[in-house]
Formats: sequence, structure tokens, C-alpha cells
Amino acid sequence: MKEISEIVIPTHDDSCVSSIVPAVVGGRSTQLVSDEVVRAKSVVLLVVDGMGWNQVQERKEELPFLRTAPMTSISTVAPSTTATALTSICTGVPPGEHGVVGYKVPVAAGLLNCLRWTSGSRSLTSEVPPVDFQPVEPFLGTSPSVVTRAEFRNSGFTQAHLRGGEFCAWWSPATLVTEVIEQVNLGRPFVYAYYDGLDKVAHVYGLGAHYLDELRFVDALIERIAEQLPEGSVLLVTSDHGMVEVGDNLISLGDELVLRTSSTSGEARFLWLHAKEREASSLLDTAQCLADVAWVASVEQILDERWFGAVVTPEARSRMGDIAVVAKEDIALLDPRSPDSPNLVARHGSMTANEMLVPFIEVIT
Repeated sequence: MKEISEIVIPTHDDSCVSSIVPAVVGGRSTQLVSDEVVRAKSVVLLVVDGMGWNQVQERKEELPFLRTAPMTSISTVAPSTTATALTSICTGVPPGEHGVVGYKVPVAAGLLNCLRWTSGSRSLTSEVPPVDFQPVEPFLGTSPSVVTRAEFRNSGFTQAHLRGGEFCAWWSPATLVTEVIEQVNLGRPFVYAYYDGLDKVAHVYGLGAHYLDELRFVDALIERIAEQLPEGSVLLVTSDHGMVEVGDNLISLGDELVLRTSSTSGEARFLWLHAKEREASSLLDTAQCLADVAWVASVEQILDERWFGAVVTPEARSRMGDIAVVAKEDIALLDPRSPDSPNLVARHGSMTANEMLVPFIEVIT
């Protein structure tokens, strides 16, 4: 990865979350994934939503297991949001190829919430088939065990980023461990597991005492999996993004930006501005009013600098706006025309180190 003026732009190489699954499933060691991992009888990849590298390092002394675990820093993808990052982790390709380029993406049927696969309260599963929207086969076309929340089984986003896997539902964090170990004991060579509690706690409470207690729980959860894995297995742990505490630092788009845009998409820390007809040329200059708190970039700059990878399909390009406003301060950018979740205390989506850097942990049993 490279850092330019504090912005973290992923290079989509071995130091990115998208490189893990291709190495493990493809049996190819990299600078990140060792030969020992590739040769293991069974590999478990646990993705802990919202567990940033910086947040772990700042609280390491409170985490007995992670304090001593082999850990390195890697980058997630841009934007640093769950729908985009989980799809890159599972498909092994950058967002420009799989097309899930943000949390809320414009489609003909409306503004698609990629996590819920809805527009407002309306399901878009039929109108926007997940397999068509995201055409890259997850897990290189293989069928690993997928251990995730039971309620995700039939969701549109599950079809988009987990299809082909053998769905193994967990109903509580304790049974996540049970399911993972059961699948390994059945001889499954690769098990993918996902836990979202840390992200939820951060959104609701911020990065204070509640977050620390949940992180302690995650530390114990990881330790339980590692202790129960049979000899010859490997546990890998990573995340989709880190977090920043925003609180009430909400900035609404001003009248001029509202006047010059037809709509916005993305999310509050990576907001795409879609220009009205004949306004595209002046929109970049107008958006500079936010330059003190955000990086302001044209879509042409973003494509040239490969924020979304070297390859951007026509479909992915059509889902981007004209200008991206990417928060560099701990703020949320809101469009007064669109509903948001203003009560979120901690957020993510931008390209700061706190959001883009995540841990990669390797535990060999």
C-alpha cells in the first residue's frame, strides 16, 4: 500500500485483504500467506467486522491473546466499507472488477443498499439479481464452508459475495466457534467465518468502554477457535475496515452543492456527488468548499490513481459519481435530501489509516 498526504490508497497486491483467499484457495504462498498455511490440512479465515489495526494496537495491552499473536498490518480496499471489502475478500479482486463500489450504489431501480439489497424499504433482489450485479465467482469457484449469522442465509448480499459456499449458520457467538470446529473436524480444507459484533458496538457506542469490552470478547473468541483447532490447522484473522469516532460532527452539503448535483451515493465518509447536466465541469471547484475536512477528487483522478484497482469494468464505472468527497477529519458528510443514520457514533468508509489499515493474524496449531 502507499500513503499520499495521509490518504491510504490500496495497491491491491499481497498487502491487501483481497490477496488472502486467492492464496489460500489457490494453494499459492505469497509475502503474506506462508508456505505453512498453504500446506495446512485446514485453514480457517475469520473476518472480524470493524477491527482496525490502529484500534487493536492502541488497546493491545488489554488483549491477552492478540498481544502475543503473530500480526501484521495490511490494507483493506476503497471505500473502507463492509459491502465492498467483504466482496473483495471473498472474490479476491478489487472493487473495480466485482462492482460493489460502495454501501449505496445507484441502479436503474433506485439507490441500492448493498448490505440489505433494498432501496428504501423495497427489496431489489428480483429487480437487481445479485449474481448479475456481482458476477465474479466467490472463493475462486470453490465451495468452502461459510460460517455466518443465520439471518444472512437468503439475503441478496449473501448471494452476491458468498454464493457457492456451504452455508453454516451460527445463532450466537459461541456457536460460531462450534460450527467452525465442526467443519474443520469434518475435513473441510477451507472454512470462512464472519463476526460482526464489534462493528455494531462501535456504531452504537463509539470507541470507548463498550468497544473495548467487545474487543476483549473478540480476543477470547479468537483464542477459543485457536485452542480447539486440531493439530495441522491454521487460523487466519483479518477485518474489512477500521473505525473512527465521529459523534455529532455532521456536515451537511451546502446549498451550492445541492443545487449542482442530482443526487449522491456511497456513504457519509465516502460520498459520491452526481452532477446535474451541464454542471460536471464546475462541480469539482464547487466541492472545494469541503477541502479542509475531506479529500475532493474527480472520478478521472480516482481511476488514474487506481483507487478501485487497475481494472474497472463499465458496470463498476457506471455506479460511481462525478466527484468523490472523502472525509479526512472525523466527520460525517450528509446530503439533506437523503435519509441517513445520524445516531451512528463511530463510522468508516474513508481512506484514513484508522479505517484502511487492518490486522492480518496467522495462528498455526
